[in-house]
Amino acid sequence: MASATPRPIVAGNWKMNGTSISLKEIRLLTGMLKGVRLKCDVMVCPPATLLSRVQGLTRSSRIRLGGQDCHDKVSGAHTGDVSADMLSDAGATAVIVGHSERRADHGETDAVVAAKAAAAHKSDLTAIVCIGETLAQRKAGETLRIIGAQLKKSLPASSTATNTVIAYEPVWAIGTGLTPTPAEIRAVHRHIRKGLLRIIGPKAGMRVPVLYGGSVKPGNAEELMAVEDVNGALVGGASLKAADFIGIIKAYT
Repeated sequence: MASATPRPIVAGNWKMNGTSISLKEIRLLTGMLKGVRLKCDVMVCPPATLLSRVQGLTRSSRIRLGGQDCHDKVSGAHTGDVSADMLSDAGATAVIVGHSERRADHGETDAVVAAKAAAAHKSDLTAIVCIGETLAQRKAGETLRIIGAQLKKSLPASSTATNTVIAYEPVWAIGTGLTPTPAEIRAVHRHIRKGLLRIIGPKAGMRVPVLYGGSVKPGNAEELMAVEDVNGALVGGASLKAADFIGIIKAYT
């Protein structure tokens, strides 16, 4: 494919984990990254309750902050929800939308994901749009069709190379210890890249980072990050401990 290569991103999704005591891991991570020459950007997506405190600890570091979800409305009677503006105000520069756990646990459709991504863009946040197939869909040979449809329907018209990141996370690999083979990942990421070229144009489509997520850990990070068209990782459990997360980040040193 074309020579343009997006700068890789290694993002840690803490999910519903983390209280004040977890801030020690942020302090450790910032210390571990000092003086290290990285070939990637680093992001941490803690729970919303910790965002402002993590922002205070990382203000002078290279760590970017992201939220884990946002509502598609700026404000209103939506008890328990968090808007993109609120995340930005707390120090976030990005937000994850459409994670498979949101799609499964909260019934979020591609249309809902697209609306949330559009809201993120309006608040000057990068939308990390997640897509991925279930094990049944993979076994049925439906992976590429499912991925293509999710990509097309989950990206709003406001998507550009500077405000959008795609994260491919096969649902069956998240937290299971299972991972697709490098060849399987390469085939899906190549399909995503071709889809981006069609959806947002050849030039912009080449510059959107496409991350891989699903049981990424220090032991397999170097192999996975070396796969063609993989531009980083969206990391779950292994991002909760600085020692594990830095082991993945080091794939880009």
